[in-house]
Amino acid sequence: MRIASWNVNGIRAVATKGFAESLEKIGADVIGIQEIKAMRDQLGPEITDIPGYRSWFYSAERKGYSGTALYSKIEPVSVEFGFGVEEFDHEGRVIKADFGDFVLYNIYFPNGGRGDDFVKFKLRFYDCFLDQVDELKAKGKEVICCGDVNTAHKEIDLSNPKANSKISGFLPEERAYMDKFIERGLTDTFRMLHPDDKECYTWWSYKTAARERNVGWRIDYFFTTDGLNSRVKESNMMTDIMGSDHCPIYLDLK
Repeated sequence: MRIASWNVNGIRAVATKGFAESLEKIGADVIGIQEIKAMRDQLGPEITDIPGYRSWFYSAERKGYSGTALYSKIEPVSVEFGFGVEEFDHEGRVIKADFGDFVLYNIYFPNGGRGDDFVKFKLRFYDCFLDQVDELKAKGKEVICCGDVNTAHKEIDLSNPKANSKISGFLPEERAYMDKFIERGLTDTFRMLHPDDKECYTWWSYKTAARERNVGWRIDYFFTTDGLNSRVKESNMMTDIMGSDHCPIYLDLK
C-alpha cells in the first residue's frame, strides 16, 4: 500500500501542469493534498474526478488560502474534517480518514512566518494535534500523519541551518515540537530508514532557482505510531515531480 502527500501550492494552478498525470506517476492508493487554495465549487472535473480515485475537499473559509484534499482508491470507514476545535477549523487544514487498521491525518500545519502571534498559533496547533493522537492511541488505534509540517527538525533537514536559525520553520521552539512528536510515540519514517541521508529536501523557495541548486528544506513528513513501524517498507520523496514548490513524498507499507 502506498500513501502519498503533496503540498501543491494551489490545486487549480497545478492542474494546468499535469496534475492527473503526476498522480498516476506517484502511483499511490491514498494521496493527501495540502494548500489547495480553492473552494470546492471552484474546482472542475479534471481535479475532482481523477480516474480511479474518490475525492474529498476541505476548503478554508478565506478564499484562495490553505485547504486540504484527499484522494483514495480505498474506501475509508469514515472521513472527518478538522480537529473539532473552533480556533483551528476555519482554515481547512485537517482531513482525518479511518481505514480500519489505522487512522490517517492529512494536515497542512500552520506557517509561523508572519510574526510571533502566528508562531504561537502554530505551536497551539501542534499541541492540539498531539492531544488527538494521544486520544486515538488510548483507544488502541494506530495513526499515520502526512503533510506539510512547516518545520525542519534537524540541521541535516535544510541547506543553511545557521542562516535560518532565527527564521520560522527552524526556530528552537518549533524544532522542540518535532522532538515532542517523537517523544509522544510518532516516528519520522524517512529518518527511521535514512538516518544519515543528506540534501534530501521537500521544499525549495521559488526565489534564486533554489530547486535547481537543491537549496531546500525537508518540511513534509510521514509520521507513524509504533505499531505500524514494522510495516514501513519505504518512505521517501519524489523530487522529479514538478508543479509546486514542494515535491510529493510517499510511504510504502507492507
